[in-house]
Amino acid sequence: MPSCAQRNISARAEFLRFVAVGGLAASVNVGMRIVFSRVMVFEAAVVAAYGCGMVTAFLLNRWLVFTHAARAPAGGQAWRFVLVNLVALAQVWAVSEALLRLIFPALGYGFHPQTCAHAIAVASPIVTSYFGHKHFSFAAKAVG
Repeated sequence: MPSCAQRNISARAEFLRFVAVGGLAASVNVGMRIVFSRVMVFEAAVVAAYGCGMVTAFLLNRWLVFTHAARAPAGGQAWRFVLVNLVALAQVWAVSEALLRLIFPALGYGFHPQTCAHAIAVASPIVTSYFGHKHFSFAAKAVG
């Protein structure tokens, strides 16, 4: 049985892997938002890009972060992953809009406001998403 210190180190390593995977998925998300913004309004581009980032995050989290999850069927995990991400999407959209429409204009901020608002917003649900995925999307008890 692992000691408390070993469990803490393991939990920290898992969270750091989650952050790294999240950073990569966030890069996909923001990059795709820039591409989508060429053909659709900002709000729609944020939602469409979120889907691209979410697929990236699901695959990498299952493979690199919550490694026990690979033993369970991916279908159920994918649906639970989507549910957690719908909550996070609402947060990302709200933060993006607040920054772009209210906060940046009030501050007189004008350097790539859409990209900056979106990048900040994508990072905003990191802790809640980690616990949602750890205890719901990829819960060890669901593995068997």
